[in-house]
Amino acid sequence: MTTAATDPLWQAPITELARRIAARELSSAELVGASLDRIARLDGALNSMVHLAPAALDAARAADAEIARTGPRGPLHGIPIAVKDNYTTADMPTRAGTAVEALTFPAADSHAVARLRAAGAVILGKTRMHEFAWGMVTPPTRNPWDPDRVPGGSSGGSGAAVAARLCPAALGSDTGGSIRIPAALCGIVGLKPTYGRVGRSGIVPHSWSLDHAGPLTLAVADAALMLQALAGPDPGDPAASAAPVPDYTAGLDRPIRGLRVAVIRNHFFDAIDDDVAAAVEAALRFLEDRGCAVRDVAVPSLRHGLGAIYAIELASSTAYHDRSLARGHVAGFAADVRDLVEMGRLVTGPDYLRAEQVRALIMDEMAAVLAEADVIVGPASPLTAWRTDESAVTLGGRAESVLAASWRLTYPFNLAGLPAIALPCGFDRRGLPISLQIAARPFAEAEILRVAHQYERAHAWWSRVPPLAG
Repeated sequence: MTTAATDPLWQAPITELARRIAARELSSAELVGASLDRIARLDGALNSMVHLAPAALDAARAADAEIARTGPRGPLHGIPIAVKDNYTTADMPTRAGTAVEALTFPAADSHAVARLRAAGAVILGKTRMHEFAWGMVTPPTRNPWDPDRVPGGSSGGSGAAVAARLCPAALGSDTGGSIRIPAALCGIVGLKPTYGRVGRSGIVPHSWSLDHAGPLTLAVADAALMLQALAGPDPGDPAASAAPVPDYTAGLDRPIRGLRVAVIRNHFFDAIDDDVAAAVEAALRFLEDRGCAVRDVAVPSLRHGLGAIYAIELASSTAYHDRSLARGHVAGFAADVRDLVEMGRLVTGPDYLRAEQVRALIMDEMAAVLAEADVIVGPASPLTAWRTDESAVTLGGRAESVLAASWRLTYPFNLAGLPAIALPCGFDRRGLPISLQIAARPFAEAEILRVAHQYERAHAWWSRVPPLAG
């Protein structure tokens, strides 16, 4: 296993790369060239990228020329960033992971991509995803920690690419955990902002009331920089918030002493891997040692959460794909996605209403917890990356599908629309990453970033490099 000291160019986080670019110690062209070289050398084994931007090096050279004339626009100027293949782009095709050629998407930049370009970022390429943002596997992408294991889904290409240091950051989308699950399984940082904090126009929809857009990065401060560029109003997304955007980096170094930490013991700790439990408990002890007040709480309605999110997500996805169903395009979908889209027709109006009622209960109970706590802390995933040939797992003495297990701890924050971050907190006995999850009340991204940053500074798990990235 190598460490960050071996190659500072491809190992450095955005904060360091931005400093070097601003100081003219590093050019964007050098950095983008290094990313392209690593993709050419390593991605044959990972399968994380589906498209490369044809003019990425030209954009990097243009960034260098502008920086030489007037200085950088901000910390993302000249930084190569990849985007999930459900974000539309003007310079690359968008496929949303599907092989159905009859389905086409606009050749225009999505709101998030446009904001990154406006911040000076160089869009490097498109990352592989599980078809139409369903699923937790992202075939045929492999996990850089072990090529026999999955990277997670549906933003698995983004997770694998960032973990393998093919790019410093990538965009993902999160309907039930699809940013945080790949981040957890690949040992990086994944941030799902508050519902509406980042505009979604130009992202191929999955579930209107559950979809979130956000970044995957190496380090927490990088996620703060990405959110700074992404957050704000989006005229094309009626759910986008116009709430003021704070400086997400300003309070990262503030002490966390006195912070109130809630630990939801039911649901989040009912059935998890022993190594995961031990790593999360160690993280909670760290927070206590730093002066946080940690207490156990319960959210009883979570016992109904899986049925609720399934009903909402199935019905929403099927509604989006209605034309594909009518025209027979669904027959060309992958078998797992086809089954789910067709199952959505079985969700009745009363089923959907009851699901939304359960969601309201969960939101109320989460709000009650956060009325007496600043953050909620627990595991991001109950298990580490599973083998590509595994479809079920036994946790806490009970067998369940890896699909049900893998998003069990992330989907509650999609139902509630709360911001949540996943970051590394150790490794299991097989050397696979374990992840911590931190959530907070709506629009309190600065709070979860501060807690995550303080934990990361004391541990720096992110600096470990996967075997396939060396």
